[in-house]
Amino acid sequence: MTQSRQALIFTNDVTTHLRALVEEMSPSSVHIITDSNVAAQVLPSLSLPWPAITVPPGDDNKNISSLSHIWERLIEAGATRKSLVINIGGGVVTDMGGFAAATFKRGVRFINVPTTLLSAVDAAVGGKTGINFAGFKNEIGAFAPADAVIISTACFGSLPSSELLSGYAEMVKHGLLSSPATYTSLIDRDILSTSPAEMLHLLEESVRVKERIVTEDPFEKGLRRALNLGHTVGHAFESLAMERNRPIPHGYAVAWGILVEIIISHMSEGFPSSGIHTYARFLKENGYGAPAITCDDYDALIAYMTHDKKNDTPGAINFTLLSSPGIPKIDRTASSEEIRAALDIFRDLMY
Repeated sequence: MTQSRQALIFTNDVTTHLRALVEEMSPSSVHIITDSNVAAQVLPSLSLPWPAITVPPGDDNKNISSLSHIWERLIEAGATRKSLVINIGGGVVTDMGGFAAATFKRGVRFINVPTTLLSAVDAAVGGKTGINFAGFKNEIGAFAPADAVIISTACFGSLPSSELLSGYAEMVKHGLLSSPATYTSLIDRDILSTSPAEMLHLLEESVRVKERIVTEDPFEKGLRRALNLGHTVGHAFESLAMERNRPIPHGYAVAWGILVEIIISHMSEGFPSSGIHTYARFLKENGYGAPAITCDDYDALIAYMTHDKKNDTPGAINFTLLSSPGIPKIDRTASSEEIRAALDIFRDLMY
């Protein structure tokens, strides 16, 4: 079974390409979905003629209430199955807007225009959509590829450093999956001083890694699971933070999750110990910090991992691990004792 391949457009002239796409697609109506921050800071510069449906910003608002608001506004605006949705924003907007489009009238076309590095390299590409539910990340969703994704770095100049670092963690993940040379080039770079033109080039290289994997395995039956590197533990960090009403950036959680999972990789797959220390040093030197956890939190974190939707067998926690950069090992499991030991080492390295 195959999934239609979405068009990826890398440009810093978003408005021209977006208008051309809409003219080519000739929809019955066009509806922008965005959040209130993007509506104020980005939409005016794009000078687009279509009305916007606005939702509150933040991952804690990627929920059924915001989704219902989008559906209601589409109905009020008279949207039909031949309408077009344009999601302009970060990962919350592209995830939730994509799911709204995929389910409204059993599916309308949509375009993603990510406005953060994280959404450009991760959420907007690959066809995963959804919302958080019952305290769990991305618990409800669907595979639904955008008809096109317009990727630009034009908006990145106004992003805080935390947003850039969050997205860069996903790029580093792609480097770890790709090759030792790609990975090394990414962790040796000062991301915060990279020019927009250079960043667009790096971003295209990174997105192409994901595109190759998704094209081969669109519904995550095999190879695509490699993209979950860092996410089993990372989502647990995020869920625990959400439970405590102290949300953390997704990319930071993934960055920390990668470290825990390469520690597990060292235990079971022979990932070199020198690589663990190199990656931990990268996190420290670039200001990723560490989650506020103690050994008392291990049970809760493991419980979240046990509930992870990637698990195939009840009670068995599924990981993507690495034997070395460029050699991922999918569908690996680890015991609670191994996870606890890895979390201990993680805390020793980061605190």
